[in-house]
Amino acid sequence: MNLARRPRPPSRAVIGSPLHILLLCCSFALAGYAGVRLLDGDPVGVALWFVGAALLHDLVLLPLYAVADRAVVRGLGAVHRRAWVPYVRVPAAFSGLLLLVWFPLISGRVDARYRSAAGLSPDGFLARWLLITAALFGCSALLLALRPLRSATKRRSPDVH
Repeated sequence: MNLARRPRPPSRAVIGSPLHILLLCCSFALAGYAGVRLLDGDPVGVALWFVGAALLHDLVLLPLYAVADRAVVRGLGAVHRRAWVPYVRVPAAFSGLLLLVWFPLISGRVDARYRSAAGLSPDGFLARWLLITAALFGCSALLLALRPLRSATKRRSPDVH
């Protein structure tokens, strides 16, 4: 066994394709434009909102969903059931994200300005969120149920090379 290290090739910068560079430049330009427009009105309020959002996420939300995830892992129990955890995590994460983003409308905590600005009623968001959550968990359960069928099909199919 030769323990001598092979010399590494000289490292070079990974630049990417011209399309990749163009897309990066466009995304940075768009982010810069959005930042300038956002900070134009109330920079202190925006900075306070960002700091508050970071603190809320790190000090409140992260421990909450870490505890919830640990409860799911322990609740599913046996070693073979640990493969089921992603089928609970993914729909729960999407449902939680939707709840976080649309909480004022889902909870009904909007004032008359929303109705006048959007021209829509805030009614029905709770029912829609519950339906989307049920659909997410239903699709996840369907994928979990089809998993043994897919693995059995993979085992039976001969390798054609």
